[in-house]
Amino acid sequence: MIQQIQIYNPYHNYAPYACTSCRLPEPGRNYCTFDKNEVDYFVNQKEQSLPYLTEILKHSNNEAQVTETLYILDRMHDNGTKGIDKLYPVLARFNNTQSPNIQTFLAGIYRKIQVPDAFGPLVKMLIQNSQKPADPNQIFDPNEEIGGAILSYISDRFSNNVNKC
Repeated sequence: MIQQIQIYNPYHNYAPYACTSCRLPEPGRNYCTFDKNEVDYFVNQKEQSLPYLTEILKHSNNEAQVTETLYILDRMHDNGTKGIDKLYPVLARFNNTQSPNIQTFLAGIYRKIQVPDAFGPLVKMLIQNSQKPADPNQIFDPNEEIGGAILSYISDRFSNNVNKC
């Protein structure tokens, strides 16, 4: 898999070759699984991976592929990769998603990058999710991560204002 990623031009042939190892949650497993080697490859490439991953996010409509790409971005942020906050315009494409998997990972990234424009979409996601009837087949509730991201925005803003007084 890694050799394929290195061989193919990422701007033309990205979809079939990268971020395709995600297994979405299912009954009995309320979390996603990913190919650790593939994730580590992108994380270790740091900023060099961003154009490639950006192209996936711009064009993919595959829930598992988008979820895995968001997971990689989250891990890259934790690893100190710079510039993930600059991807907000691309990430915003998913602000209206109904996928609990994408919502969860998107909220996790927004919590970390704290782009002011992401606050409204987070609140909108939480409100829309709370207005829908409970789905008995839903494996987990993305509102926990969405609510946590909102609280992070609020608490960071509040603590910054207290320190300025």
